[in-house]
Amino acid sequence: MKLNFVTVDVFTGTQFAGNPLAVVLNAKGLTGGQMQAIAAEFNLSETSFVLPPQDPANTAEVRIFTPRYEVPFAGHPNVGTAFALAREGTSYGRAVDSERVSFEEKAGLVPISLLKDAGAVTGARLVSP
Repeated sequence: MKLNFVTVDVFTGTQFAGNPLAVVLNAKGLTGGQMQAIAAEFNLSETSFVLPPQDPANTAEVRIFTPRYEVPFAGHPNVGTAFALAREGTSYGRAVDSERVSFEEKAGLVPISLLKDAGAVTGARLVSP
């Protein structure tokens, strides 16, 4: 299986600073065990996995793993995943809204507002579930 991923430096404008995050953009078909193994291989504080949403009104289902276990919610993976999807422009063939995204997670629905500067996405603001 070929996986597309990006790495994002969250909470900074400087490359290789801030909180690093790996975002697997096409996790459909991966088992939880495979996601855990991939997160361990990246060995970052968290790795997020983007799946198609259960409810088409939402942007994506997102699962978040540390190198050792899955977590129901975490702030910096949501900010980084929203940023990555906004920069990609699509998620599973659907356009990503340029103002807001919503993620289905173990902890519940996570609404996220995208932040922009001169039309470019620069970050995200969220409300925890």
